[in-house]
Amino acid sequence: MNYVTGKIQFHMESPCAVSLGKFDGVHRGHQKLLGRVLSQKEQGLSAVIFTFEKNPTRMFSGLSGQNIMTNEERRCILEHAGVDHLLECPFVPEISLMEPEAFVKEILVGQLHAAYVAVGEDFRFGHQRKGDSRMLEYMGKTYGFQVEVVEKEKSHNRDISSTYVREALHEGNIPLANELLGYRYFVSGEVLHGREIGRTLGLPTTNLLPPPDKLLPPNGVYLTRTLLEEEEYYGITNIGYKPTVGAETQKGVETYLFDYQGDLYGRCLNVEFLEYERPEQKFRSLEELKARILSDVHWGKSKISVNF
Repeated sequence: MNYVTGKIQFHMESPCAVSLGKFDGVHRGHQKLLGRVLSQKEQGLSAVIFTFEKNPTRMFSGLSGQNIMTNEERRCILEHAGVDHLLECPFVPEISLMEPEAFVKEILVGQLHAAYVAVGEDFRFGHQRKGDSRMLEYMGKTYGFQVEVVEKEKSHNRDISSTYVREALHEGNIPLANELLGYRYFVSGEVLHGREIGRTLGLPTTNLLPPPDKLLPPNGVYLTRTLLEEEEYYGITNIGYKPTVGAETQKGVETYLFDYQGDLYGRCLNVEFLEYERPEQKFRSLEELKARILSDVHWGKSKISVNF
């Protein structure tokens, strides 16, 4: 997949099928749009996703300011789906202040050579979000590209959206979040060295440190499945600050893998979340912490035997 980020100039060499949007989470609604774009490859069109960069250095507040997935996680999912070009455009004044008519003429037609465009019913674009799907359809007739307005996917009588997914994650409702996503919510990253408290307890763990803009479920213990290249391991994962052993300053993701022996430092993992068990706790001693972890392990293995 051709991955372009940090640029506002895009030069497609051949006609393409495009979908535009944030694609945060690449949930089932996004997947419906993605499927329409990918189907156009049978007509000889390149599959293009046009989205925006997310600034990992800015401070975030509230659910709307955090992302269900990082740029790298989004890139991996779209590449695996079969997208030919992922264009991450910076949200700079040259773009944010562009009138919708100019966006269509200069970018969709002039740079991308769009022959087909798929958008959702509530799609908005251009300065002050003045452009909508009707305008896009009208301009498609003028410039000779086809526009398909795709109906929303629904769950529990509600439109599936990134906001809906964020709400489910914020509530710790992992089964609902996974249903809306169409896959298991995950955290990816490189295994870092921790304090090795788990190793001293005979329960070695992996430690991931997601960026601050990554939306995590509530602090607590979860049943998870960790993917390591072609292998998978179930385990229990704690999200939080490790209050028993001296609180950390940044929220981390710490996982004890069932039935795994080996050193994973420096390796890249995907940790998929399956079910919430309990909130994060501060224990009076390491012995009390170990006893609770062993109880969590028993809970996790019993869940696996029944549900997974």
